[in-house]
Amino acid sequence: MSPATLATLCALGWGAFLGAHLALNGRWWPWLAVSLLPPPLFAAVPLALLVASAVTGSGPGAVLAACCLLAGGSQSGINYRSLRRGSGTAEAGTGIRVVSWNTQHWNQGREPDRFYAFLHTLPADVYLLQEYLNGFEGGEVWDIDDEERLRREFPAHHLAIDNNSVTLSRFPLAAPPVPVGACSLRVDLRTPGGVLSTYNVHIPVQLTVMNPLGAAFFRDMRRRHLARLREYDALVADLLANPHPFLVSGDFNTSAAIGDIRRMPRAARDAIGANRSLFPASWHARWRLRLWRIDWVFTSAAVRAEQYAFRDPGGLSDHLAQDVTVTTTIEESNH
Repeated sequence: MSPATLATLCALGWGAFLGAHLALNGRWWPWLAVSLLPPPLFAAVPLALLVASAVTGSGPGAVLAACCLLAGGSQSGINYRSLRRGSGTAEAGTGIRVVSWNTQHWNQGREPDRFYAFLHTLPADVYLLQEYLNGFEGGEVWDIDDEERLRREFPAHHLAIDNNSVTLSRFPLAAPPVPVGACSLRVDLRTPGGVLSTYNVHIPVQLTVMNPLGAAFFRDMRRRHLARLREYDALVADLLANPHPFLVSGDFNTSAAIGDIRRMPRAARDAIGANRSLFPASWHARWRLRLWRIDWVFTSAAVRAEQYAFRDPGGLSDHLAQDVTVTTTIEESNH
């Protein structure tokens, strides 16, 4: 077999895999395990095939590889908008700063003072904190009560706690907090321009680490798939019924290569264009090589992300903290 023929066959094989991925991803629950591939592979593999086809003189291979690169671009996690976007336009002090962070079971096993010191290094108008729970034994977690410390550390913020989520806001609450599904929390805030709905989101993880060849693995994956669908359905239903401008942020446990993220409504715009990184990644914070963005920020049309960065928590969590500044046209949109 000639090198050119081999390059063509490899490109054809990747094209067949990519076609199956695009067709089944987010629609057929067993494919969830396949969609956990690192998103950069959807750019790296066709690029390598394109180079191999060019070197071996395989025209069909080059065409196939180029088509795969274009078709799989949305799966790669590459932030193409960072190439054409300048720095944020919001002037200092004019925007609303939001810090969203999966705390990895709050301050369990760590020094509480370090935990709160880190939060204070990111002085925000609004904090959206996930995994307000503690303990892990046999797959079980239990509730904690850190409300007194929270109020002492953030006396200028209003506090809402539910669904294992904590929302702290410098702006007063416009209505009682609303649990969304079993893992997220909606809090409407009365900002100077009008009501802004914040959604503190935590979608359940896809898999449990266990023997992938056993029946229990597939039963657990299907159960978790259904739980994820319930959370996405509850979130989307609330967003579609919400008359207010919104900001949605948290740990979606969903990379760009996982089709579940397509369940978000069109009105929810990915804020990643405000990030300056070509390949933004939020997990795993303790690894030098970070290959996945599973923490997201979405905004409605009246909310514009001006600056967006990921902050290293210094070993306090396996998730980087999301730090986003938004400006709003809420006042205009409410008329």
